[in-house]
Amino acid sequence: MKKRILTVFALMAMVTVAAFAQGFGVRAGFGMQNITGENGGDDLDNSLKPAFNAGVFYEIAVAQDFYFQPNLLFNMKGAKHSESGVDLNYSIGYLELPLHFMYKPQLGTGKIIVGFGPYLAYGLTGKLKAESGNLEYDIDIKFKNDLSDDELMEMATLDAYYTKGFDAGADVFFGYEFPFKLSVQFNAQLGLLNMQPKVDGEVPDDTSFKNVGFGLSAGYRF
Repeated sequence: MKKRILTVFALMAMVTVAAFAQGFGVRAGFGMQNITGENGGDDLDNSLKPAFNAGVFYEIAVAQDFYFQPNLLFNMKGAKHSESGVDLNYSIGYLELPLHFMYKPQLGTGKIIVGFGPYLAYGLTGKLKAESGNLEYDIDIKFKNDLSDDELMEMATLDAYYTKGFDAGADVFFGYEFPFKLSVQFNAQLGLLNMQPKVDGEVPDDTSFKNVGFGLSAGYRF
């Protein structure tokens, strides 16, 4: 009797794991990122920088050809800026949670992918590299919502750079999933939150920094 019970539980566990694994996948991609907005009323003149992302996803069927797909990614963002002989390179790594809604109808032997959804992200690490002639600075990017006088002094003396840690925005994407479960997709991302920290409890007038980007990624669903 005990053997039969153990056998039933073992079969149930195997079915559960197999069902879970069918929706589980991994994804990695390469893209171009930027920081847009304005500083003191002047539009930011940043340029695109290459970046990567990688992580996992789980696909849940909600209706015929419709799916919900939560992701967990490590996503690099940032921008480049050059002015008056000074080159700046911002690199910020986020732990990101995109929550995607997808339509995947059959097309040929595979499926076309069309999707959108919000994302939530939090900064984990960051560096600002500044170069001017033979001088080079490696400046830590730190995450704060409200800056003190001491932290403003750190920025002025190039000892640190501050940005808000929490970000949120929206993704749109389209692509194709081959019959062997490999998919490729093009995605665009728009940050909706101002990443400029408050100073004395208020965001400086006419100052807004937002993450934007686009790129290609490949995924494999087990």
